[in-house]
Amino acid sequence: MGVVPSTSVSTVQRTGCVAVKSFTKHWHRLLPQHGPGPNHTRPIVLEPWQQEVVDAHPGPLLRGLFHSDGCRITNWATPRPGGKRYEYPRYFFSNKSADILGLCAASLDRLGIAHRQSRADTISVARRAAVAALDEVVGPKS
Repeated sequence: MGVVPSTSVSTVQRTGCVAVKSFTKHWHRLLPQHGPGPNHTRPIVLEPWQQEVVDAHPGPLLRGLFHSDGCRITNWATPRPGGKRYEYPRYFFSNKSADILGLCAASLDRLGIAHRQSRADTISVARRAAVAALDEVVGPKS
């Protein structure tokens, strides 16, 4: 018997993981932050048991956040006109929900990964050591 009885569940083998899908009208009872409408128009607050899991294991949350709404790019800069261009890796996470951005920032803080909010809807990770640490946590997108 599963978490939610009479739920339709399917699995699909993917590279490096198994995708599990489940459909029911009752997920909101177990995961109350899921609901009608866009997530940035309603509060996204973890239940106490969810917060305990995220506090103990922030890496998997960050992996999911960056794989769904984030990217790793090669940024470039030229320090002065006519200067030599240099490139460096950088992560961005974007979401319109301030609550979701807060969950991301808190998990980065918990792991000691330096970040900043570069725009109202974007978190940036650009320092070399921070990018290397996030590479270990996030891993490649499948």
